Amino acid sequence: MQQTADSHVFARRMAICVVASVFLIGLSLTFAAFDLGAVLCFGIALVSALSLVAFSVAKKSRQRIAALFVVMAYVFAAILLKSNYSLVRDHVRWLFLSGGYKAKVLAQPPSKELKHDEWDGWGVALAGETTAFLVFDPTDSLAGATKALPPIKAQALPCEVLRVRRLDRQWYAVLFYTDTYWGQGACK
Repeated sequence: MQQTADSHVFARRMAICVVASVFLIGLSLTFAAFDLGAVLCFGIALVSALSLVAFSVAKKSRQRIAALFVVMAYVFAAILLKSNYSLVRDHVRWLFLSGGYKAKVLAQPPSKELKHDEWDGWGVALAGETTAFLVFDPTDSLAGATKALPPIKAQALPCEVLRVRRLDRQWYAVLFYTDTYWGQGACK
């Protein structure tokens, strides 16, 4: 009877650790600044993995094996997140924040250029600021640019950009080169 209770406590702790870390990683992807979000994601994954290892050290072999599989899943997920951080961040942010951004962009008055707003940014003044814009493209003319290699020059964009990523039908995240900003300098 004691073994069953111990295994339920262990399973509950492991589930709480996994759910809490996924929730915290989701929050950091959505609301933290680009650089800070990356550090938080990997820090949360590391603390969670170490907690699971600590839980499993004193446990029986079956529980230890289960915890090690979860730790391996964390390591694998962290490697995937590291190599696809920007992609995951854009889509998680789009999932949770798109309503407010859509309203802000669509409220802009009509003009010759695509409606857009700052979507993300990172960097420091001396090293350079990098900015991504959320772009509403009613004709989906940027769809072809999502597969292009940099530098990307699309007729609908004011200058060459580093990346065009489709978030949804007619909505794109456009990453400009460092110290290039929509409507300023050579990007008019």
